[in-house]
Amino acid sequence: MNASRPEPSVPGPTDHEPARGRIVLLTTSHRVAPGLLSWPAWQALRTADLVLCADGTHPQLPYLREAGTAVREASPTAEELVDACAGGRTVVVVATGEGEPALTDGLARLAGSGRVSMPELELLPASYDLPGARLLDLVQVMDRIRVECPWSSRQTHLGLAKYGIEEAYELVEAIEAGDREELREELGDVLLQVVFHSRIAEEDPEAPFSVDDVAAGIVAKLIHRHPHVFGEEKAETPEDVKEHWLRTKAEEKQRTSVTEGVPLGQPGLALAAKLASRARTADLDVPLPQGEGVGYELLAMAVRAEASGVDPEAALRAAARVYRDAIRAAEGTDRTDGPAPQEG
Repeated sequence: MNASRPEPSVPGPTDHEPARGRIVLLTTSHRVAPGLLSWPAWQALRTADLVLCADGTHPQLPYLREAGTAVREASPTAEELVDACAGGRTVVVVATGEGEPALTDGLARLAGSGRVSMPELELLPASYDLPGARLLDLVQVMDRIRVECPWSSRQTHLGLAKYGIEEAYELVEAIEAGDREELREELGDVLLQVVFHSRIAEEDPEAPFSVDDVAAGIVAKLIHRHPHVFGEEKAETPEDVKEHWLRTKAEEKQRTSVTEGVPLGQPGLALAAKLASRARTADLDVPLPQGEGVGYELLAMAVRAEASGVDPEAALRAAARVYRDAIRAAEGTDRTDGPAPQEG
């Protein structure tokens, strides 16, 4: 009986090739508090053979060192980083705010050359932006502009008031035009007014407040006025929601008249419609004042429009746009069919 012959071994990658190692590019968000890293990030840091960071003032470094992670301040080239992975070592690079573009470009060139046995490359986000995180950038940018810009540093609430009105109208125009790109831009312009005024308010010597105070106020208001979302009450229809809103608003304001809080400086049709809405909501049967002139006729039309669920201001704007187009068409006809200009 013949003894079985051993099967020849098949060479594996570790028999003739050195272990390639691993490069981990660790990215963090400056909008998240330093030290709040994901568990995979902490695992990579604790098991790495070498941790590098080009920025000695990186906000994460004190927290990494406190956790027992040794970090070397260095800016290696792509070739140096690949060499550091020799023998299967893992090197973690804590990326700076710019994201290490020179290093990643160098690694891409090495990998594309085909002449270098590349280590495993991994991009590991250690912290992620939460929804709304870019608002922090806006606050920081506004802080700097307020200090360093000769125009912005001199602005007051009163001086900016006209821009708030203009931006609000431009936002409405973008909404009515259905232009999504314009809508995004105009929302940003309106948001800028909020942040700008909040930044100015921080400097008031007697009653300062910040954008955080503004946000906290509207959060508290929304929670209080939505007991069907944050509380025990129920709301099955939009009408139920409006009832909750009006009731809680009345409790908050403790107003003696339904006309309180209606800005008299708004456009006339909108003002008339708002007053009519307040009276109708309060079940007040108020006869329209009688008088001569277009003003009383417009008042009656605005009240009638509001009662039928039509925004008279929006309706007039829509009609005005049609009128504008008719004017432009007439101008085009005049320019096309009119007499030829005389040579002088």
